[in-house]
Amino acid sequence: MDIRQITDRYFVAPQIDPADLPDIAAAGIRTVICNRPDAEVHPAFQADAIESAARAAGLAFFRHPLTHQTMTPDVVDAHMQLAKGSDGPVLAYCASGTRSTVVWCLGQAGQMACDDILRTAREGGYDLDALRPTIEAIAAHKAG
Repeated sequence: MDIRQITDRYFVAPQIDPADLPDIAAAGIRTVICNRPDAEVHPAFQADAIESAARAAGLAFFRHPLTHQTMTPDVVDAHMQLAKGSDGPVLAYCASGTRSTVVWCLGQAGQMACDDILRTAREGGYDLDALRPTIEAIAAHKAG
């Protein structure tokens, strides 16, 4: 299990295993967000299996499958609302953790400076400097 901290309340990971959920709960995570479409994974790792293990471990669980093509402003906002609505730290997972970090970065556009967003992602292990034009455009649109 490779959990990476993005902020004090937002963590990301590559695909998790149902057997990981007790350790995830013990680490203080309160909510798990599945950003991985079921079509990408073996049934043993699809959302139903992870959700069952998450609930058994006392965690909230949300399905929010993402692809880079489906990260519209509404989808990004919905993801951020799930994360903000948690009563504690959130773990968002996908194939590598990248999509879960990208959606966080896009959700911060206009709320944090672009350099700070990208630095935070980099400190979490994700070099997303190629997102700079998109983050800046979203921030300009929100300010506009």
